Amino acid sequence: MIIATGSKQGITTPPGNPAYNVAKAGVLHLSKLAAADLARHRIRVNAICPGFIKTNIFATSMEVPEQLRDRVNDLIAGFADQAQPVARGGTPEDIAGAVAFLASDDAAFVTGTHLLVDGGILVGPRHSWDPAAPRMTDAIRQLIDAPRFEKV
Repeated sequence: MIIATGSKQGITTPPGNPAYNVAKAGVLHLSKLAAADLARHRIRVNAICPGFIKTNIFATSMEVPEQLRDRVNDLIAGFADQAQPVARGGTPEDIAGAVAFLASDDAAFVTGTHLLVDGGILVGPRHSWDPAAPRMTDAIRQLIDAPRFEKV
């Protein structure tokens, strides 16, 4: 069995860092191709796609000084609280659980796919999961329902 590490960045089209995003999309496609090729040898190939996971990856890639990394990680976790339905940053244990599942007999019939471990960040725009978020339809309804002013 092979479990590759993709990213939510390989599934969506976020701004910035196009080389990383394209590379992660390539990991996902390569995993599918390998799954097709290796199935006859009874080798399963899947990928996991982490979202905001509380590790030093962001701080390291941004060259944050060592003494500020914990603060940067806390900022990222705070952002995750507001950016996704599961209101917390992910942990390495969340990823380990997904890998354990894909490596287990419970996933014996799973190959050629990817598993999002992203707190639901890709389920849709904020208004699709946050009832307090403004909705375009609400704004249109207010416009329709607003009292009409007559010319005097």
